[in-house]
Amino acid sequence: MADYPIDAVVTWVDGDDPVHKSKRLKYESAAQLMNDEVGGDIRYQNCGEIKYCIASLLRFAPFLRKIFIVTDGQDPCLGPFLDKYFPERSTEIEIVDHTVIYRGYEKYLPVFSARSIETVLFRIPGLSEHFIYLNDDFLLVAPTSPEDFFLDGKAVCYGYRFSTLFARLLHILKPRKKGFKISGFKDSMVNAAKIAGNKRYFLYIGHIPLAIRKSTLERFYGNNPAIMEMNMKPKFREPFQYNPQALFYLLAEDTGECTVRPRKGKDLYLKPKKRKGYMRRKLREFGESEAPFCCFNSLGYASEKDKEMAINWICNRLSLEASQKQSSEG
Repeated sequence: MADYPIDAVVTWVDGDDPVHKSKRLKYESAAQLMNDEVGGDIRYQNCGEIKYCIASLLRFAPFLRKIFIVTDGQDPCLGPFLDKYFPERSTEIEIVDHTVIYRGYEKYLPVFSARSIETVLFRIPGLSEHFIYLNDDFLLVAPTSPEDFFLDGKAVCYGYRFSTLFARLLHILKPRKKGFKISGFKDSMVNAAKIAGNKRYFLYIGHIPLAIRKSTLERFYGNNPAIMEMNMKPKFREPFQYNPQALFYLLAEDTGECTVRPRKGKDLYLKPKKRKGYMRRKLREFGESEAPFCCFNSLGYASEKDKEMAINWICNRLSLEASQKQSSEG
């Protein structure tokens, strides 16, 4: 156990909720609706990932003091599920609405861009100095310790230096998708390097739980409020937005508040593809790995059969009940 509290922050939305969907459609343009990476339905689809994410934290990170679930007027209603599998849990779970982290900036609500929301997570009331950030499709799939995230109080960054010049070249060469030049994960880190004043490289992070120190962001945004406001106000993803976590690591590297470690062997990543046997092959590879971090990105893209296969694999790793259908089929 660490001698200081560590919290977790998870962002979540149920895009299948009619109320939320109607709110989103009120602000979306036709072009945003067509772009899956910005405003398409698949981006907000709910496959129940949140309960597995929270279960994985309770199962494999019992040292956490508190878990904050950040959402937009919604409640994942995890009580019965958690009472069944974790009746003696000591980690507190709290729902935090967007209105709380956007206090003083309510004029920008509602927002649907993850990058906008991530920018102000450090404003959660009562959030500990050391915290771990996760999307709801991130999982822990093996036991972890505080030292997996913080060493001597320094945030552990699992990543490597990536040339900003090369990343810009890759963006130029990237083909259009449905007529759009997608501003992707790597592009947001290039933007973070620009904000941090690093012209040579950014720290390439993965789709994994990310260790953050709150005071680093408080200090930077306190001195640069316009940079925070620029990134927090777009309702949907914009090409100019930066990845707030990538910015943190660059800032923390300069101040000695983070330590960089190789990511190889630490995470598992799956994004459903329309290739026969992809899900089964990836899950077989996962089963042979001892990596503690996992991401099932955009599970909504998977066929029903593959989705069920993935959920049963997750349930097995988390010691939860698998679906009866898949169990009977073997």
